[in-house]
Amino acid sequence: MISVGKIKQYSNVLERPLSKGKQEVSLSAFAFLFSELVQYNQTQVDNITELERRLEDAGYAVGARILELLCHREKGNRRETRLLGILSFVHSTVWKVLFGKVADSLEKGTEHEDEYMISEKELLVNRFISIPKDMGAFNCGAFVAGIVRGVLENAGFPAVVTAHFVPVEGQHRPRTTILIKFAEEVLRREATLV
Repeated sequence: MISVGKIKQYSNVLERPLSKGKQEVSLSAFAFLFSELVQYNQTQVDNITELERRLEDAGYAVGARILELLCHREKGNRRETRLLGILSFVHSTVWKVLFGKVADSLEKGTEHEDEYMISEKELLVNRFISIPKDMGAFNCGAFVAGIVRGVLENAGFPAVVTAHFVPVEGQHRPRTTILIKFAEEVLRREATLV
């Protein structure tokens, strides 16, 4: 008689547990799909601002879903309730899941109390996209800005999130900075928690 180990059979895919599984995606597959996303949206718009907005909207949907998944997997369905906690979550946990590493830096703005910046020396979405001269300052980082906005807003921290190129002396490529400007209600709520 052959003994079979305890393997639970599931009648349908929805009953299976959410396992971590292999968390890597082929870089070439991602680059191809992202390039197609940019090219498709480029044919649907008339200017760079509209293209960046469409990429941000696509990223927003990803951010909303990634928040749900990570809160379930990593935090036992708990969510951050403090401003610095959610920023740290985005800077470290979200970034590591999406890009395989923690973001290069998280800084508080010096000019405005409600601004924070996440900087990345070479953002993955900008690495494989060559920008034509006629598109000027087009930044594919708008997709990542949308992801960050999706995470923040769905966690209860409404913010305006934008991506900017920042030139770095001595480097060929500029770094990308994701600028986060929180709504006044977030700062008021945070002040009452202190």
